[in-house]
Amino acid sequence: QVQLVESGGGLVQAGGSLKLSCVASGLLLSRNAMAWFRQAPGKERDLVAAITAGGAMHYVGSVEGRFTISRDTAGNTIYLQMNSLNSQDTGVYFCAAVPVDTSWELPLNAAKYEHWGQGTQVTVSS
Repeated sequence: QVQLVESGGGLVQAGGSLKLSCVASGLLLSRNAMAWFRQAPGKERDLVAAITAGGAMHYVGSVEGRFTISRDTAGNTIYLQMNSLNSQDTGVYFCAAVPVDTSWELPLNAAKYEHWGQGTQVTVSS
């Protein structure tokens, strides 16, 4: 059974930093594309960053240069380092996983992901 457990959210002032963690069980990071999605109040769940089974990273434009996605394959954990946070970054952050057949494929649509964590709240105060 696949389980994804996020942690690290909280309240931070604009310009501050947070690091989110997602511990995965029941899957191998080397066989799954992993992603962080963000859902602001009243809005859809949007991709923030993703990492292929082979370790290549992808970011949406609004976070490029500020956020870093990484992984620890030994610990089966992915991270999202978030710097220079602003109010637009506020939302519930979800970790997601989908098994893939190649090391390079990377779904960008939330509907493609099969497994989800419970989410962790990030609130940026201005």
